[in-house]
Amino acid sequence: MIRNTLFHKFMGVGKSHSKAIKVKMLLFGPLAEKMGTKAIEVAIDEGYSSVDLAERFGISEMLSNGLRIAVDGNLEHDPKKPLCDGAEVAFLPPVSGG
Repeated sequence: MIRNTLFHKFMGVGKSHSKAIKVKMLLFGPLAEKMGTKAIEVAIDEGYSSVDLAERFGISEMLSNGLRIAVDGNLEHDPKKPLCDGAEVAFLPPVSGG
C-alpha cells in the first residue's frame, strides 16, 4: 500500500497538470534596455497572467510606477486574467515628455 502511494506521488497520479503555452513579451524603452532585448518568447504554464509574467522577470514593482500592459494590442484592464497560447504581451513603461 505504501509503495503504491509513493509511486503515485512520484508519478503525479491524481494531480492536475497544467499544459504549457507560449507567449511573446514585447519590451519598450528603458525596459528593453534593462532586459537587453525588445522581444522574448516564453513558455509558461496555462493559467499564467501578465502579472505572473512580470513577477517572473522581476518587473512587477514597475506596475505601481506606471508600467502598462497590453495583450494582443489592447490595454489590459485585468492584468490577473489568464493569458492564451500565442498571446503577445507588451510591457509599456510610462512616457515622459516636456
